Amino acid sequence: MEICGRRFSESILTRINAEVESSPELSRSELSRRVCQWLDWRDGRGRLKQMSARVALKRLEACGRIRLPPPRRRVPAAQPVTMPLEEIRPIETDLAGLGPVELVLIEEGDRKGNARFRGLLDRYHPLGSGPLCGAQLRYLVRCRQGYLGALAFSAPAWRVAARDRYIGWDEPTRAERLGQVVNNSRFLILPQVRAPNLASHVLGRAMRRLASDWEARYGIRPVLAETYVEADRRGSCYRAANWRMVGQTRGRGRQDRHRRRSSSPKGVYLYPLCRDWRDRLGGQAPGPKAMGQSQGAQEQDWTDEEFGAVELGDARLNRRLRQLARDLYGSPQAQLPQACGSRAKTKAAYRFLDNKRVKLDTLLTAHHEATARRMSEAPVVLAVQDSTSLNYSAHPLTEGLGPLNTRADQSIGLWMHDTLAFTPEGVPLGLIDVQVWARDPAQQGKRATRHQRPLEEKESLKWLKSYRAASALAQRLEQTRVVSVGDREADLYELFVEAAQTAGGADILVRANRTRRMTAEHGHLWDYMSQMPAAGELRLKIPRRGNQGAREAKMAVRHAPVTLKAPRRKSELPEVTLWAVWSKEADAPEGVRPLEWMLLTTVPVETFAQACERIDWYTTRWQIEVYHRTLKSGCKIEERQLGSADRIEACLAIDLVVAWRIHHLSRLGRETPDVPCTAYFEEAQWQALMAFTDRTPTPPKAPPTLREAMRRVAGLGGFLGRKCDGEPGTRSLWLGLQRLDDITAAFVVFTGRSPPGVQRIYG
Repeated sequence: MEICGRRFSESILTRINAEVESSPELSRSELSRRVCQWLDWRDGRGRLKQMSARVALKRLEACGRIRLPPPRRRVPAAQPVTMPLEEIRPIETDLAGLGPVELVLIEEGDRKGNARFRGLLDRYHPLGSGPLCGAQLRYLVRCRQGYLGALAFSAPAWRVAARDRYIGWDEPTRAERLGQVVNNSRFLILPQVRAPNLASHVLGRAMRRLASDWEARYGIRPVLAETYVEADRRGSCYRAANWRMVGQTRGRGRQDRHRRRSSSPKGVYLYPLCRDWRDRLGGQAPGPKAMGQSQGAQEQDWTDEEFGAVELGDARLNRRLRQLARDLYGSPQAQLPQACGSRAKTKAAYRFLDNKRVKLDTLLTAHHEATARRMSEAPVVLAVQDSTSLNYSAHPLTEGLGPLNTRADQSIGLWMHDTLAFTPEGVPLGLIDVQVWARDPAQQGKRATRHQRPLEEKESLKWLKSYRAASALAQRLEQTRVVSVGDREADLYELFVEAAQTAGGADILVRANRTRRMTAEHGHLWDYMSQMPAAGELRLKIPRRGNQGAREAKMAVRHAPVTLKAPRRKSELPEVTLWAVWSKEADAPEGVRPLEWMLLTTVPVETFAQACERIDWYTTRWQIEVYHRTLKSGCKIEERQLGSADRIEACLAIDLVVAWRIHHLSRLGRETPDVPCTAYFEEAQWQALMAFTDRTPTPPKAPPTLREAMRRVAGLGGFLGRKCDGEPGTRSLWLGLQRLDDITAAFVVFTGRSPPGVQRIYG
């Protein structure tokens, strides 16, 4: 029989009974040691696993297979902690205000550290300090003000259906590889400490060192961490730290051998500690799903993922946020009263936007974290930056606006600089950073003095702020390479220096706007690159823009490492070594300006294939322009009549996420065309679509592919599907989806089929 992962044969059981009968003085401790030797039962460091053997021996005795020697001494009950704990005063600050936050590993034999750990958990944690199972690591969290909390890691649960299914384990593989999984069994931040993002920061710090600390103590390097969150808790800090919810337990607990299910179901969260964790665990990857779709996204309202973790200090405000997001998503081109659908809901929406707690940065916190979770699934993420203006000249009475262009232009509105994450294939994963501001009219006309002003006093600082947001994610997502992509406006020497000096930060990929000084030997950037031999020719598909049709450009590609010198006005800055990729179009059509890109990057470029990849990455930058067009034409953000810039910014936060959802949908059918459309559509929805477009009362038995479904939906919105039309755009898709909502409702009524699990496919 098999117990605790070890097989106890009849010969071993006979040997145990014989040993007990022949040695009356034998202790249980000595017996467990001998059993470990017989079975060669050792941990990763070669030490005998006597505690596991004791558990196995007790189970064998309980089922009548062996007889153990009588216990030598009574195990004393655990004594309460008597060590006085230093009281920490209430703290309410941001993460920076705490100063350095330290994670202190409690070493084996550290009685004082263990006493403090038990004291904190017994006093403040609902589960107390233990007992914890098997191998353990314990940490204390402290800063200069005192101890902030504690956390512990221990042996994983033996069998969890949701976890095992997600990993792709069968029974033998689970028994063999379970030791590479570690359970986060306790996590506590003291209730008197209120510092936003502290919990996710601590979890991130712990995850970065967990594998090394565990290996140093036990000789086994874990590749996956697990934890279980009570159903009445939201697990926001775990979501924010990029843990992934993969399902729920069945409410049995570790000791529920009689299947009484006395425990409540818990959410199962997993965190990979290395990129190839599934291979190391011997698991099988789950079946294909649409790119960027989070686990369980079909079963839950999308606002749970993008806004569910926003904390506005009032549950009513939280509910109103999600309801308003659904309304704007359902009618993205409508004004607020039309989208809300009733006078009462419209008044509630205006009150919501007027609330002082409702700020753009606050509303986007949950979406930023959801974006980080989606980014963690990709080996490379392109963080594309760009600026756009929001013109409200048609609403001159709106308060808080500023000039957009010149004095002669007289246009007013807001400026926005945003960073949108993409996969290299162009699938938008969500927003990383958003900056919105109104220009001060008094600052107009100061362009002539721009060289005399420091970067901190210029709008150009926006590029560094967005780069820092991308770098913060790169440092959290150690398995994902984050590349910050910018156009010629991002050609800032300060950005190059910061990217070169930021350890573990994001890489950069910037199109050069001007030639740069190099060493005296090499001269200037363009002159130097023109001397490089062409590494090859790249054929690049150029989309239709304005009156110019789509075409295929032949690009001659050169690449080389370059060392740039600081501009003369900034001679105090150091030299920077980057890689340059220069591509120039040959034989451009008559009347068309040839394409020419000089790209500068911190990502090594040593081969022609790598140079082509960097160019391909840069072409993804066009997608953010499509996103801005979606925001303006699809969501009609410039037509919002809200009376003040503050209201516009609050509503903009919701519109930004809605526009991302619209843009994301338009990419699904292109990047995963052969995935069944059930990755996005409910059964009644695709059946209604097929029956309506085929003009038949009987839909097909098998669902169409996602691409076919998307093209049919776009056809409802005016997409003609001619060869010259390419793939559907965001406008036709969303006009079609709004029609499909009504078509599905009628289909359900007339056929008697079950309605969709979610009320609207677009809300």
